Amino acid sequence: MTNKLDFNKTEQYSLSIRLSTDGFSFSIYDPTTGNDVYFRTFPINTQRSMAANVKSFLAATEELKQKYRQINILVHSPRYTIVPLDIFEDESMDYIFYQNVRERRNEIVLCNVLSNSSSVIIFSLDKLTHVFLSEQFPGARFFSSVSPQIEHLTIKSKTGSEKKLYTNINRGSIDIIGFDKGKLQIVNTYSSPSSNDINYFILNIWQQLGFDQEKDELYITGLDEIRKEIMPYLKKYIKNLYGINPLSELKDSETKETDNIPFDIQSLILCE
Repeated sequence: MTNKLDFNKTEQYSLSIRLSTDGFSFSIYDPTTGNDVYFRTFPINTQRSMAANVKSFLAATEELKQKYRQINILVHSPRYTIVPLDIFEDESMDYIFYQNVRERRNEIVLCNVLSNSSSVIIFSLDKLTHVFLSEQFPGARFFSSVSPQIEHLTIKSKTGSEKKLYTNINRGSIDIIGFDKGKLQIVNTYSSPSSNDINYFILNIWQQLGFDQEKDELYITGLDEIRKEIMPYLKKYIKNLYGINPLSELKDSETKETDNIPFDIQSLILCE
């Protein structure tokens, strides 16, 4: 996305890698200046395993062979569950996870403690993928892709008295996160093969949570082509409808076309 970062100074930068079934991507961010982001995507072979794709990704991408101040690995997957922090116990993590998500072989269960929302996201990752990444990046932090979104949006949602629903459109799925005065009301990821599905999920959840069509707020981010398609339809039913692009909030940002950067990566950068 930009060539302004000096790759002789990567030990000052943060690297965030995003793993998804629709492709891999990564960003490099300089927190000392806070005004620029390097972003690249990497296609995957859907006929190969996650671990095999990760191995190819690491071998083919020169930027990943540098040393970084901090390395974050985002796992974009619906295989997660959320529990309140005050009832979470490490020793019961696997049990809680498989009470809510169908068990798979050869995976590791991980968690993110979210201080802003006083909750814990429990998620999983293929064991071999975890081994490859841990060997390549000792000390890397692993995140479910919903975790930085929740942390960033918890703070954003505390302004004003309106309830707020946030929708992040990914390729083939959407993340929906709702708040009432900064208190988390819902977080879920839905398969969404069409714009009609997305409209249905949003309006159905809006109604179930008792949001007000005239007063409360809906925010849409993610894939630009789908966002532009659904927003005129949703505007018929919800008065306060907005698009969001978190990286545009960076002071003196020189980064352009930040809509191309997935919202979870943007949120993670702002949570640094």
